[in-house]
Amino acid sequence: MINGDTSLVGLLGNPVRHSLSPVMQNAALESMGLNWRYLALPCTSENLDQVLKGLRAIDCQGLNVTIPHKQAIAELCEELSPLAKRLGAVNTLIPGAGGGWFGTNTDVEGFLAPLGANDAWAGLHAVVIGCGGSARAVVAGLQTLNLSSITVVGRRSEALQAFITDLQQSHAPLTACLDTAVQLNESVAQAALVVNTTPVGMAQHGDPEAMPLGAELWQDLDGEAVLYDLIYTPRPTSWLAAGQQRGHRCIDGLEMLVQQGAASLRLWSGRDDVPVAAMRSAATTALAT
Repeated sequence: MINGDTSLVGLLGNPVRHSLSPVMQNAALESMGLNWRYLALPCTSENLDQVLKGLRAIDCQGLNVTIPHKQAIAELCEELSPLAKRLGAVNTLIPGAGGGWFGTNTDVEGFLAPLGANDAWAGLHAVVIGCGGSARAVVAGLQTLNLSSITVVGRRSEALQAFITDLQQSHAPLTACLDTAVQLNESVAQAALVVNTTPVGMAQHGDPEAMPLGAELWQDLDGEAVLYDLIYTPRPTSWLAAGQQRGHRCIDGLEMLVQQGAASLRLWSGRDDVPVAAMRSAATTALAT
């Protein structure tokens, strides 16, 4: 029951009507007995600063941030976590001590959760498709897995090189590869893990039957390779469905969504008893209806 003591948490983005975050977060809040409500809050880039100040003024307990604001909002925070500084991207806001917002990023934690033990990936090669905002969190996560190398595939040379320069580290070095390059086939054939961070294949983006980099490329993929698609609508995507038919282990983006949301709720509430299973169940049910 909403009453005079009910506090607000929510999601800033544009658009946000399709988001599963309110469904899964409100299921968690109910389970935890917190008198909070989580709302999807559409916000244009032009109004972002004003909205942030207004929500802080009414004592909003915390915010998630999604497309297209993850990078722009970093400039509007009172303080950033070291990870958010490195990525230049924020997906979680916590009320700051100085009257503004503390920005951090739980996408990395969410991405890594389904992959299992770090040592299982030591010395292996990964391919990341795309070099946008989501890819930044993916690469930062992969760089903790003791991989031998990571190839990042992009369409535009300038954006790709800037991405590589920004995130390069001495361990698990990043290699740039244009989607038209002849070495792409060899890199994919050697991959133990391939992550699609692009919207290719998403139900709301063009052709849901499309596959990242085209269907033909995946025929030579090692049979033990894991395919990880950040998309979860449709479920599975055409790319993952084809991978399942070839016997690959396939992961979609729903678990990442659940885990990053749970990590955010732990930060807002200061509690460790966030009901991840209830969040996962609520999100899965919403997708099926």
